Amino acid sequence: MLNKTWLITGGTGSFGKEVVKTILNEYQPVKIIVFSRDELKQFEMANVLNDERIRYFIGDVRDLGRLRMAMNDVNVCIHAAALKQVPTAEYNPFECVKTNIIGSQNVIQACIDLNVERVIALSTDKAVHPVNLYGKTKAVMENLFIAANHYSRHTALSVVRYGNVEGSRGSVIPMFREQAKTGTLYITHPDMTRFWITLNEGVRFVLYALSKMTGGEIFVPKLNATKIIDIALNIAPECNIEYIGIRPENYD
Repeated sequence: MLNKTWLITGGTGSFGKEVVKTILNEYQPVKIIVFSRDELKQFEMANVLNDERIRYFIGDVRDLGRLRMAMNDVNVCIHAAALKQVPTAEYNPFECVKTNIIGSQNVIQACIDLNVERVIALSTDKAVHPVNLYGKTKAVMENLFIAANHYSRHTALSVVRYGNVEGSRGSVIPMFREQAKTGTLYITHPDMTRFWITLNEGVRFVLYALSKMTGGEIFVPKLNATKIIDIALNIAPECNIEYIGIRPENYD
């Protein structure tokens, strides 16, 4: 995958920034298009990654026309844009559907229309037997990406599905570090577990999947599961633990 033009949706997120660095250092890209809707995050990222091969495109995956403009001459697309917070999705279900499902359909359509060679979408373990809206939208996204291979002659589309990214924005580890300042950590249930992957491992796995895919695969890494209580006690063993109960499937 050397000497290609790349586009990353949600490119200013934790994953996007790390994968852009890796592509710049190891894949000799012709160009990398960072596609996202937050101008401040793009400005901040450009101050850190000021490389002439990077193009910062303001746009939303909900906007098919803008995606088509951005996809011109793109060879490889990584679809990382999504609304990921479980409570946010429950309270804003229409918005979650527009981004995670309609937005993903737009990415698929733009990539097929512009003959992008390889497209891979980032999914989550919450898409397996989903009990919340976020997981359900990601399960639909997976179905869309796999089924799209039936409609495409020149574009291969696949999915990577993994667990919680250690230390990523909005994840439980930075949340516990903030809670530790108050002296109390809040946990849903003592038996709650999470599958963990580091940011670098996630990037490497996505790039590996891109190199191996032929279209229609769901790539799932083998990950260790860890109890949330063990994570909490390692981060702040001196803090009190308060159990707040498992989230309901729907929020009032």
